[in-house]
Amino acid sequence: MVLHRAGEALRLEDVPVPEPRPGQVRLQVSACGVCRTDLHVVDGELARPKLPLVPGHQVVGRMEDGRRLGVPWLGWTDGTCRYCLSGRENLCESARFTGYDLDGGYAEWVVADEGYCLPIPDEYDDVQAAPLLCAGLIGYRSLRLAGDPERLGLYGFGSSAHIVVQVARHEGRRVFGFVRPGDEAAAMFALELGCEWAGPSDERAPEELDAAIIFAPVGELVPAALRAVARGGIVVCAGIHMSDIPTFPYELLWEERVIRSVANLTRRDGEEFLALAPRVPVRTEVEEIPLEQANEALERLRSGQIQGAAVLRVD
Repeated sequence: MVLHRAGEALRLEDVPVPEPRPGQVRLQVSACGVCRTDLHVVDGELARPKLPLVPGHQVVGRMEDGRRLGVPWLGWTDGTCRYCLSGRENLCESARFTGYDLDGGYAEWVVADEGYCLPIPDEYDDVQAAPLLCAGLIGYRSLRLAGDPERLGLYGFGSSAHIVVQVARHEGRRVFGFVRPGDEAAAMFALELGCEWAGPSDERAPEELDAAIIFAPVGELVPAALRAVARGGIVVCAGIHMSDIPTFPYELLWEERVIRSVANLTRRDGEEFLALAPRVPVRTEVEEIPLEQANEALERLRSGQIQGAAVLRVD
């Protein structure tokens, strides 16, 4: 499924099977998760993607020798810049990203740098594993950057939040879920997965929060989350794109509250999270969709009709 121009639908095309370069592997794709970042790329909200482009960065596939690997968003870094040398390869200025700078997994075949691929835990089948590779990884990094909260709020109960709540509960945290106003199904889903309270994002939680993670790409949620966190609380913005944050009074930030963003991921994040997931154990709620229906999957994600995660099945 190929993107030729931002704002247009993906096209189902026959393209040459990609040839790996030195250091790369070629994988036969079996599943690829559908991420909101894919939607931002297709809609033109992220500037300068490679065009034409095969999207998709939650890729599960197999090498010719049968080894199963996952291909995440971080596809390559230079390894020499000050960010890479200080353990912050997620901030590498020369980084290349799967499904953005590099063709991704909305296809039967993908090539990827072997050093950035991740082994998939045996406990997960291909479709269940796909959301772990971004929704899980970004959620995990966001949770770590939220500090050590006893009371955690999750804004936007989609693919990432439905994984993070399970990790947070495993760690003994109390979790409060915030959903789109009127989305009772999402609220019930949040409660089923371990939130002790779930309600509209324009309402306050019954208690002050120690930290909040915002997964929804809605800037208006930043001041709402600041109002919800206690003194010294942390608000983590987990998305790669967000609508403009409205102005808010300084008193919402005062008393040592913190706002921070999460950018990309590191290979260490991947290794740590994929080792942790089977121990929780994380259960991914997935809806399988055929590859050729990728446009329908993106539209359903755009309108909030996916519960859990959508995964393209490649036969």
